[in-house]
Amino acid sequence: MKLLLLTIFGLFAISNAFENSDIVSARIETCRGCSLNRLPEVKRFVMDDAPKYERLEVKFISGAPPELVLLGEGDRELERLPLSQLSREECNKLVESRGFTQKSKDKEL
Repeated sequence: MKLLLLTIFGLFAISNAFENSDIVSARIETCRGCSLNRLPEVKRFVMDDAPKYERLEVKFISGAPPELVLLGEGDRELERLPLSQLSREECNKLVESRGFTQKSKDKEL
């Protein structure tokens, strides 16, 4: 019985390991060219929408597929989510579902 409870508790802990409250910031890693150019919806999200979010940066890495990297304390990687199959709207919804909000107009200037 104890082992069963420990197993259930362990599964619960793992499923909650990446709660939004653990997320401190995020980074989008992607190439600037070829693979991003083949994904016009994702490219518009990366270039136009992503810079408008608080605590979200874009990092261009040659040859990297577009991914959202969720970061915890000390830039510890919590989760890596591919963006290649998503629309622009889905990318925005994904970022917002992880607790990110757009910068106020004052901060954008």
